[in-house]
Amino acid sequence: MIPAVASSYYRATERQRPRSDVLPGSLSVDVAVVGGGLVGLSTALHLARQGVNVCVIEQGELGLGASGRNGGQVHVGMRRDQWWLERNLGVAAAQRLWELAIAAREHLDWLIREYAIECDFQPGLIAVNHKASFDADACAYVAHLQQQYQYASIEYWDRQTMAGVLHAAGYFGGTYDRRGGHLHPLNLTLGIARAAQQAGAALYTDLPVLKLHTRPKIKEIVTPLGVIKAKHVVLAANGYLNNLEARVARRVMPINNFIVTTAPLGAKAGELIANNAAVADSRFVVNYFRLTPDNRLLFGGGENYSYRFPQDIGAFVRPHLERVFPSLKDVPFDYAWGGTLGITPKRLPLIRELDPGFINASGFSGLGVMLGPTVGRVVAQALMGDRDVFAMLTRLPAPVFPGGQWFRTPALVAAMLFYALRDRL
Repeated sequence: MIPAVASSYYRATERQRPRSDVLPGSLSVDVAVVGGGLVGLSTALHLARQGVNVCVIEQGELGLGASGRNGGQVHVGMRRDQWWLERNLGVAAAQRLWELAIAAREHLDWLIREYAIECDFQPGLIAVNHKASFDADACAYVAHLQQQYQYASIEYWDRQTMAGVLHAAGYFGGTYDRRGGHLHPLNLTLGIARAAQQAGAALYTDLPVLKLHTRPKIKEIVTPLGVIKAKHVVLAANGYLNNLEARVARRVMPINNFIVTTAPLGAKAGELIANNAAVADSRFVVNYFRLTPDNRLLFGGGENYSYRFPQDIGAFVRPHLERVFPSLKDVPFDYAWGGTLGITPKRLPLIRELDPGFINASGFSGLGVMLGPTVGRVVAQALMGDRDVFAMLTRLPAPVFPGGQWFRTPALVAAMLFYALRDRL
């Protein structure tokens, strides 16, 4: 499902959008990237910087998918915590993934600085517990990161400390990560797109892929305006894959998440989150929120698993927001929108070379802002011959959803309902 173009706060406040290139009928390139989000554009940027003839093919506008419609939160780490990674993948693999996460954070800083991307980055991320029983684990996890991973940027906040910063209902203690933060994800995406285009990448928008042929030597991408032939293809469609590649669809499922932005709150905004950090809570169906530069509250809450959005997204999200911020009861919403992200059964990204020269990178399960650009760089490095980090990512577990592509949705809905019920107990 391609969402409405002008419905989000991000679209209303976007900065310079690069022009779309015009496909000159049939075309031959070294690398064709399908998907104009953070992963695809970063792949194109890092290839173009090395002189590779690369193009990006996007079915709608650049950043129209999850890359330009998410909560804008910057998390340090993987979707699974280091304890889980150590238990399931081993300590050595967990250490390498942590090193990748730190590199991803540094890469984000480099992108913003190198290309002067105005995306309103603000440091600080609060992970807050909605149950008091979670506080002991949060404290222990901070100690683990500090001692085993030498990560000094995170600290534990008890309930009193948390309440002094976060003026919200129903929360206890948690963590504060100074290297986390939040930003305007669409402007980050567009900034990377401008950089890629300036480096020589071609950007083709409003160009759906009708068929994809992945023969060993030359791949063919069939579009309404012509056939693009490429030596290599990178599939970075994430939740907007449609029926393009069944091997990915069995392992990456689209789910919809919904966000509202209030009318400007003036000085009251600072009373909600005193340090202007991003916030995400511990619910399985997570609430996440932050302030915008013009003193609005941007709040994400609620999911669904169909190809339809609620008719009234604001009404769908409002109960979640008012449960957290009772003082904002009946606050006007200026923007309400939805977006589709890709999740995997293990919540780890699906990075695979499906056929020789045909790479998929998707399934970031809500951490695409942080991981997407650096995975794009890793894919580009692999195509240039440096496959070390890429090979590590291809070994991440990626089972199929129960029932495969066609029966995954009922199984996921049942699981989500179970965990949502557990959140309320």
